[in-house]
Amino acid sequence: MPYLQLSTPCSEAECPRFERALEDVGALAVTLQDAHLDQPDEQAIFEPGVGELPLWQQMTLTALFDADTDGLLLLAALEAFDPALDWSQARFIRIEDQVWERAWLDSFQPMRFGVRTWIVPWNHPLPAEADAAAAIVRLDPGLAFGSGTHPTTALCLR
Repeated sequence: MPYLQLSTPCSEAECPRFERALEDVGALAVTLQDAHLDQPDEQAIFEPGVGELPLWQQMTLTALFDADTDGLLLLAALEAFDPALDWSQARFIRIEDQVWERAWLDSFQPMRFGVRTWIVPWNHPLPAEADAAAAIVRLDPGLAFGSGTHPTTALCLR
């Protein structure tokens, strides 16, 4: 099923109001992402402690709507819901239908853990850096144990 995606920057303080507005006008999903992912010192994966809900200072808020949603009418409804919110930087793109459960695997590459352990997706060649002593684990990342990028999984693999 295709979607209309709305993305807009927001601050931590404004985030709850933006979320309420988007949910009120029928967003199917709302996600938050660090607005500074391109800066190497920023934390792209954010895992707060139990009972905590800290957010990045600046975020990109993304919401999905049915593909036939009219963007101009949607903006009018959002502005009417909370006139104090600034939707002037909102951007729309159409997200085409695809097999979402598998789409993220297109960019998944072999990963090295520790001295000799490699996790290699089943459909990738062995990396050139893997020598004869390498321990190669071929699997379907995400379905077998996750992607290996979570710190606890990476520690176990080392």
